Amino acid sequence: MQAREDFLLKAYELGIIKFGSFTLKSGIESPFYVDLRPLASSPQLLKTLSNNLLQLVDNSKLELICGVPYAALPMATTMSLESGIPLIIKRKENKGYGTKRMLEGVFHDGQNCLLVEDVITSGKSLVETIDEVEKEGLVVTDLVVVLDREQGGIQRLEEKGYNIHTLFTINEVIDILFKYKRLDEGEVKKIKDFLSMPPQAPSRKRTPLQDKEVQHPVGKNMIDIALRKKSNLIASADVVSSLELINLAKGIGDKIVALKLHSDIITDFSWDLVTELRTIAREKDFLLFEDRKFADIGNTQELQFKQGVYRFADWVDMVTAHPIAGEKSFDVFEPTGVVAIVEMSSAGALTDDYYVSKALNIAQKSADVFAVVAQRQVPDDLLLLTPGVNIDKKGDSKGQQYNTPKKVFSEYLTDFMIVGRGIYKANDPVAAAEEYRQQGWKAYEDSLS
Repeated sequence: MQAREDFLLKAYELGIIKFGSFTLKSGIESPFYVDLRPLASSPQLLKTLSNNLLQLVDNSKLELICGVPYAALPMATTMSLESGIPLIIKRKENKGYGTKRMLEGVFHDGQNCLLVEDVITSGKSLVETIDEVEKEGLVVTDLVVVLDREQGGIQRLEEKGYNIHTLFTINEVIDILFKYKRLDEGEVKKIKDFLSMPPQAPSRKRTPLQDKEVQHPVGKNMIDIALRKKSNLIASADVVSSLELINLAKGIGDKIVALKLHSDIITDFSWDLVTELRTIAREKDFLLFEDRKFADIGNTQELQFKQGVYRFADWVDMVTAHPIAGEKSFDVFEPTGVVAIVEMSSAGALTDDYYVSKALNIAQKSADVFAVVAQRQVPDDLLLLTPGVNIDKKGDSKGQQYNTPKKVFSEYLTDFMIVGRGIYKANDPVAAAEEYRQQGWKAYEDSLS
């Protein structure tokens, strides 16, 4: 008992658990945040933790060890070295080339594999991991977990027949930290109250487009176009020649609300192209959306926006920009509408919950920002644009992760979906655009109820 307490106190000094106010991905405000990754920087503590986890299970029946990516990988590796039990590595996503395997290592069907996890909350991600491991022909009977947040995950897995072995519960951690005066009575009460009645993730009914609280004229225009055309489709035109771009714009212009451009990949960019694009946009009733993703100090962004080869200020309706340089960096785009990039759709993106929270705060304060790019619900005074939508594919070899129209409109309450390769790489881009327009608008209408 004393050894466990000593380990916890030393680990606490590394910052594995923080107290305050933290917004989780679910939207719940939590008084504590657990992150066991700093343990990897202390070889002695990592070794102690690994031996503690090994003592929780009967090693004699184990043939493999697998850590749930990514935080548990150092733990599983150390456990393998300490026990002599072979390690296999689970990928978080299929790399799309080579063997395309989700599990790496030497193993064969029927072997018993111990799963190692750092923290368990609802257990949903662990259930998904178990399914993926078992699809490879392995058997999972036992799991070891460093910390149980006591929010139903253990029960969920036990009901499915798995043996779950935990080193600590969050209540045990709080009691030990209070015993050694790392927490005071007020902090303990706040956390215990949260644990006894954890809040539900905030749910919100969809606000119809016509009732959105958007103030920027570009945002209002975007909504008007959507309602006129019964379309929430933004087409991403990642093509590299003027001819391809013009043909695409002419073909799908009637189906879309905006055409998203990457002008710097057009090998023969010219002002004749700009003139023709603007003419098509007026005739077909859509906006020109430059996905420049500005991310610099205000002065540099102003030069990039107004000067140089592209002079975006003279012809685009809206641009994307990162909030990383702060609220003032958005001022240089007036009167063009700004779409703030607060979250990326690619695997391994660094836009974590803390960053998203800060970025949304900046976006809401800026009069020039009318929309954000994200993979979650956002406040009603912003339009939500969600990229990475594809009907047929789940991802690519470069980290892109796709969602269906139904998912982004029902779960994220997306206002506009961005579709790229699903349209411009299709055999018939016009037919594909119409299919996405129909599915997107139906998903939006279904989500209203």
